[in-house]
Amino acid sequence: MTNVKLLDQFRSFYIRNYPNDMETHIEYFSIFGGLGFEVDTTQPISFLIEDLILENFTYLNAKIEELTLGSSINKRLLHALAVGDRRIFSAFNRAGLNNSNGGIALNYLQERGLVQIEYSREEKHKNLNPKSKLKRELARQRISHKVLFTNPFIRFWFYFIYPNIRDIRSKKYERLFKSLELRQNSYTSLVFEELSEVLLNYNLRDAQIVSSGSYWDAKIEIDILTITDNGKIYVAECKWTNHAVIKKELHKLMEKCERLGIEPTQIILFSKRGFSKELMQMQGKNLALYSSDDFEVLLKNTSNDELIDFLF
Repeated sequence: MTNVKLLDQFRSFYIRNYPNDMETHIEYFSIFGGLGFEVDTTQPISFLIEDLILENFTYLNAKIEELTLGSSINKRLLHALAVGDRRIFSAFNRAGLNNSNGGIALNYLQERGLVQIEYSREEKHKNLNPKSKLKRELARQRISHKVLFTNPFIRFWFYFIYPNIRDIRSKKYERLFKSLELRQNSYTSLVFEELSEVLLNYNLRDAQIVSSGSYWDAKIEIDILTITDNGKIYVAECKWTNHAVIKKELHKLMEKCERLGIEPTQIILFSKRGFSKELMQMQGKNLALYSSDDFEVLLKNTSNDELIDFLF
């Protein structure tokens, strides 16, 4: 599931704002990407949120109302998708919706281009013995697809702005910025994961990719699982944290592969702040390591001709 639209927005954000480094680019893009405003990435994020978003709250909120038809159901679902595990059924539950009104809302959000479905690659449980019934817990287990936002700023709005909207209308920003302080890395990690898949698939561009995206089932989640037509399997984990990734993360991913019954051609780790010396010494044919600086290749040959239209 290579997100071409996200890559276009990532490149446009660079052309408009020219961040000094890729870590800054990814961090600021995860908030302001798709907004279409010029962003001075030398300024603190908190300052820019107040200057660009909160000072323009009336205008931006009117645009959000237009995009969502002013529907509380649509907005509740977007909030649930922004802050939850992205699974459709759990988002319906979080938003207080059922399969009927939740499904109608989700269809609208898809048609409006605000979200896209990431389909599960888990297979339904099959009973190998036709004369016996499948265990009740397996029969009841539903495969739940996930949802991705197509625009980073829309996700930011429903992650941080929407739940604090009453305070914001009263010019009270303390809760918003406290929430941002506590959750910014966690928030940014999803965009980093999406961009990591784009980078992985860019590096595999000479191969024929038959399946790519995150993998999840009832017990295992892997950030990226990419399969090519010649049977090669690439698995990856992405860590947007303020410390170097250590060997323990490699072992965790290897254990997941073992439980899933796959033998990866290569394991890839993506990190905001690099890797321990021990991991660095292990990289090679079976292990690839990418830090923020490596994302610069996605901007190769980018020009002003690639500026794209935004929602606002």
